This record gives sequence, structure tokens and C-alpha cells, in this order.
Amino acid sequence: MQKLVFFVGVAGTGKTTVAKQIALSNPCTFIDRDTVGGRFVEKILEMNGLDKNDRDSDFYKENLRDLEYDTARDICVENLSVGQDVFMISPFTAELKNKEWIVNLLAESGKSLQEVDVKVVVVTLKNAESQKNRIKARATVRDTWKLENWGSYETRIDFIPSINWDIPESNIYIFDNSGDLTAKKIESLSDFIY
Repeated sequence: MQKLVFFVGVAGTGKTTVAKQIALSNPCTFIDRDTVGGRFVEKILEMNGLDKNDRDSDFYKENLRDLEYDTARDICVENLSVGQDVFMISPFTAELKNKEWIVNLLAESGKSLQEVDVKVVVVTLKNAESQKNRIKARATVRDTWKLENWGSYETRIDFIPSINWDIPESNIYIFDNSGDLTAKKIESLSDFIY
């Protein structure tokens, strides 16, 4: 059965790192929304006189957010349609709330929930302070806005998102990525997915 695995969670929890560790021994199409749209988003924000790292501005939310997510989704659809397992990495906050989103994605790829094993790995940390420390440690420019506006950002984050998709509860794994990402943790996550 084909696998479609979503690695979701707030910034700094280690979604991409965790997904990469699983993908190293399980070939798949690896779609990180930041990679898919990052350069385009930065350029468009700059062209409009905005901070290229601010993914919280009204302009980003109104003009670029869905464009970025929809492009990643289209790449997913293409790969599912030709039989590939797919890992999708991003928060997917709005998409997880929309029951029809996953059904429509699968239908566009010519597949259904009976043909594709959809799983969601919610990558989380024990607390917001751990998240802030991780964000500081990775030292990426795109996190500047979050760190400079931490008080505002922190009040809006949801460590465990609402998941309204019609998938079994057993297909959702809350993965605590606090501390070291050990071989044992990776093995337990691989067992969940495969």
C-alpha cells in the first residue's frame, strides 16, 4: 500500500530532521514546503517592500500562503499518481482542519483512502521554551521575525493541531522530539509508518 505521511508541527520542532531520518532508509518523494516555495516567497515579499522572512504578515497570508501550500500539494498529487510514497513536511494547520482536503488530494491523484495509507506525525516538544531554543540554535534567517516577535508568536502557536481528516486515530502519532533524536526514537517512528 502506498504511503502518504505528513510531518506536521510548529516551527523549530524538527519536522524536517525527523522526516529525513526516516527517509534515509525508506525511499520516498520528499516534499518540504519551505524548499518548494521558499525562494519564490522571499523574492515576492522583497519585490513588495516587505521583510522576506516574515511569514506572518497579512500580505503573505492573503497572497502567498495558499500558493506555497498548493504548489507542494500539486507535487504530491503528481507523485502519488505514479505510485510513489510521499513525505510532506510543513505545519498544514488549515489543511488538517479541512476534512475534504485530503479526500480531494487523493481523488486528484486517482487514489482513495483505501489505496493510500495516510498517516500524520505531529512533531512536538515539551514546551515553547524548548522550541525557542531550537529555533535559536538552527540560526536561519527566516526565523528572525519569530524570535523578534516571540511574545506575539508564542500566544498563537498550537503544539498539537486539530486533525479533522477521516483517518483512523491509530494513523496519528504525537512524536515528542525533545532531547536527542536517538536510533530508538527513529525505529519506533519507522514502525508506526511502515
